[in-house]
Amino acid sequence: MKTYREILRPAPWLYIAAILVIPAIVLVLAPINMWFGIILSVAVYVTIVILMIVKSPRIELTDTQLRVGKATIPREHLGAASAFSGSHAIAQRGVQLDARAWVMFAGWVDPVIRIEIVDPLDPVPYWIVSTRHPEDFVAALRSRSTIS
Repeated sequence: MKTYREILRPAPWLYIAAILVIPAIVLVLAPINMWFGIILSVAVYVTIVILMIVKSPRIELTDTQLRVGKATIPREHLGAASAFSGSHAIAQRGVQLDARAWVMFAGWVDPVIRIEIVDPLDPVPYWIVSTRHPEDFVAALRSRSTIS
């Protein structure tokens, strides 16, 4: 049973920024064939948007495991969890980051949570994960009950 689920879709400004591919391709192909440039640029933009949606990182917490992207860890190996945002999140992603930590950052999401790993055989001291709802995620990690 899932207790927490989140998909880190790109921020709206990234879709708008991707639109810049349209005039770039049209300008390159205009001397050859304007209509081909327009059709190709729209097709490339649609492909980029589809890939941005399909490849968005997913976070799923169940009663037995935590899955972030392709990584999975049994729930019994998870220790304390802490939420960070603003300058504290920047520090966690930067100067305070342990090189051995497992990370999943989404550049368009500011808050992160840090989850201690209590498995003595795991060389990774903690996971640090971007999330838009750090308080909900931490609450779900601390509880075994489902969140609606």
